[in-house]
Amino acid sequence: MKYDHYDLVIVGTGFASSFFLKKYLSKVKTDKKILVLEKGYFFPQAERVKVKRGIPTAYQKYDLPYEQAFINKSKTKEWPFSLGYGGSSNCWWGCTPRFMPNDFKMKSKYGVAQDWPLDYNDLDPYYYEAEELMNISGPEGTPFPRKGKYPLPPHAFSLVDKIMHKTYGNQYVSQPGARASRATAHRNGCMAFSTCETCPVNAKFTIENSNLGVYGDTRVELLYGAEVHQLETANDVVKKVLFRQNGKEQSASGEVIVLGANPFFNSNILLQSGDKNPLTGKGFGEQLGMQVLIYLENMTNAGGSTWVNANGYMLYDGDHRKDYAACLIEANNAPYDIRLERGKHLNVASFRLVFEDLPLESNYITTSENQFLPAVHFAERSQYTLKAVEQMKQKMPELLSCLPVEKLIYLDPASHEGHIIGGTRMSNNKEQGVVDKHLIHHQYRNLFVLGAGAFSTFGPSNPTLTVSALSLFTADKSF
Repeated sequence: MKYDHYDLVIVGTGFASSFFLKKYLSKVKTDKKILVLEKGYFFPQAERVKVKRGIPTAYQKYDLPYEQAFINKSKTKEWPFSLGYGGSSNCWWGCTPRFMPNDFKMKSKYGVAQDWPLDYNDLDPYYYEAEELMNISGPEGTPFPRKGKYPLPPHAFSLVDKIMHKTYGNQYVSQPGARASRATAHRNGCMAFSTCETCPVNAKFTIENSNLGVYGDTRVELLYGAEVHQLETANDVVKKVLFRQNGKEQSASGEVIVLGANPFFNSNILLQSGDKNPLTGKGFGEQLGMQVLIYLENMTNAGGSTWVNANGYMLYDGDHRKDYAACLIEANNAPYDIRLERGKHLNVASFRLVFEDLPLESNYITTSENQFLPAVHFAERSQYTLKAVEQMKQKMPELLSCLPVEKLIYLDPASHEGHIIGGTRMSNNKEQGVVDKHLIHHQYRNLFVLGAGAFSTFGPSNPTLTVSALSLFTADKSF
């Protein structure tokens, strides 16, 4: 390390940390000293593609398996993520719809769970900023409040998408996505390979190709292989970040500390540090996803220019959320099923149905005997969500009546949605959550805890755009 003391110490280099740092650097003086601690290493996108293709590369040693980074107490539930520079920007699929306004006020609107301490209007300008920074491709009309055009034009519809959009209008739109619909200065246009976790043409936004410029800033020092496990505190102030690098225990002193790792690690670090808030690590989870295959009579579903062409909102918002969960429809333009009947191999469409879930205390994160490995306990889905699945099956035939449906096949719920949410929820007070609306810890007031762990509830929309907007918001309002 270059200095004995830093103005800012950040843990992690994923979406939450990077967008926070982008805004912070734009607001503070040029003499600030910033240290970023990254658990993993830089693993270039081009080298990740080689690994996928079975081509040897010296970087393969940095392909750190996520399964070894935590202790999974629920073996049937998967929690994939990416370790290293850029965090899960290296493995996400680039889906970036905004949340709906009512997602932020579930308690006051529907009597369910609790309200967020901020609302849609608080995040609206930061949604725009994040969309510009990611060069999002999206439609002009959306079901959520939004004015003007997205930075890039929308992806093309498939034939099924065209019929659904004609029937439902702005309730069925091209999905806003960070998969470029045409080439930009730093990314190629999407070619619909449906291998988005490692995009072979570099069309998907990542921290590596983002051009954010934060880790090249002269004020920023970046350390790789820095495994953070604890914070040193005194009188409710965080004084140091403790970490291991190259087998050696080290510490970094800072005025302001930012935890920007994923919810497993943020919760583990807080618990290792003596955080006594009974809600730390509690009520984590994610949405429930399942696939429905739509066999079409005498109709070939062709076209479309990306993996998820469209989002359907027909089952999302409304008074039904008093009784059962919202559902977001993702129109998957990928070969989940190819029919084997002669002449019908493309007479099929595939929707992924993503249901919100509730924070349950039976799902929680704890420490383990190994201070670097959080233990993850996931016991159950809420009845609120399971009821929505059954309601969806009753409504789907009428919903698809505009298509020549031959039959519907519902697959079992997926093992994961690739999202880890909750564990350090935001709230107006420490009795209801761990951090405030600016993601500052209720007890340690020089500590920010970023990311989807702060979400008060788990709406059905993909979380990454909101994670990024929250980071921009909190850095803008706090400095």
